[in-house]
Amino acid sequence: MKLYTKTGDGGTTGLYGADRVSKAHVRVEAYGTVDELNSVLGLARAHNTRSHKPDPSLDTDLEYLQNALFDLGADLATRAGGIYEKNLSRIDAEDVAFLEAMIDRYQADAPPFTGFVHPGGTPAAATLQVARTVARRAERDVIHLMHEEDTNIHTQVYLNRVSDLLFIMARAVNQRSGINEEAWNVKKRR
Repeated sequence: MKLYTKTGDGGTTGLYGADRVSKAHVRVEAYGTVDELNSVLGLARAHNTRSHKPDPSLDTDLEYLQNALFDLGADLATRAGGIYEKNLSRIDAEDVAFLEAMIDRYQADAPPFTGFVHPGGTPAAATLQVARTVARRAERDVIHLMHEEDTNIHTQVYLNRVSDLLFIMARAVNQRSGINEEAWNVKKRR
C-alpha cells in the first residue's frame, strides 16, 4: 500500500466514517492540534530519555498520554452517530479522573506554586511547557468545534487537565533535576 492516496489533493480529508470535509474544517483543526500536541510529547520523551538522568516514570506517563491523545484525536475525528462510532473509545469522566490523579502525584514532587514562572529549565521541562501551550490551543479549537457541531464534552475537559498536567510535570522535572525556576517579576508601575 502506498503512503500517498491523492484523495486529499483537492483540499478535503476524510473523517472517521467516510464524511469528507475541508482540511480547514474546524473539526480537522481540532484533531490536527491534538496531533501536534502528541508530536511535542514525543519530543519531550526524547529529551527525557537522552538526558543525563532519564526518568522512566515520566517516560511511562508520557507514553500513556500519547496513546490517550490518539484516542482523543479519533474521538474528535468521528461525528456522533456515525457508523464507525462503535469502534471508538470515547474520552470520558474516568479518563479525566485518571489525569487528576496524575496531576496530584506530580504536584507532590513539584515546588509549591507561588506565582507564575518562566517556562524553561531542562530540555524535557521546557518541551513540556511548549506542549502545555499546544494543549491550551487544542482546547480552544475544541471549544470552537463545540460551537459548530455536537462534540464530546469530555474532550474539552480532558485537554484542560492535560495542560495542567504538563505544567506540573515540567515543574517536577526541574525540581528533580535541581533546577530552580525563575519567577515572573512584575514590572513596577509608575
